[in-house]
Amino acid sequence: MTDVQTLVTAWLALPDVADRLGISPSRARQLISDRQVLAVRRGENSALMVPEAFVQDGKVLKGLPGTLTLLADARYTEEEALRWLFTPDDSLPGSPVEALAANRGTEVKRRAQALGF
Repeated sequence: MTDVQTLVTAWLALPDVADRLGISPSRARQLISDRQVLAVRRGENSALMVPEAFVQDGKVLKGLPGTLTLLADARYTEEEALRWLFTPDDSLPGSPVEALAANRGTEVKRRAQALGF
């Protein structure tokens, strides 16, 4: 099984997420609590880091919050959800997060919903 650290190549610290979204760092932290985005602890100081792909054009990636809800409903842990989102799938093509970025969220959500059954 591929490690999330290998699959996700670019990360943002919470202050950078806040800056890119034009919100306060505490609001960025709230986005994580509300499962609008996922974050994992990385680095020497174990800082919370968000995959850069989750922030596009000053907004949270379209379709990501709903997809995260479906993955949580399927009892995926945060690590498992990140792995699923960033693992390439030849039938999409690309990874689910790439499909979300390409505005193919309906297909991604359909697949995420099927995981719960």
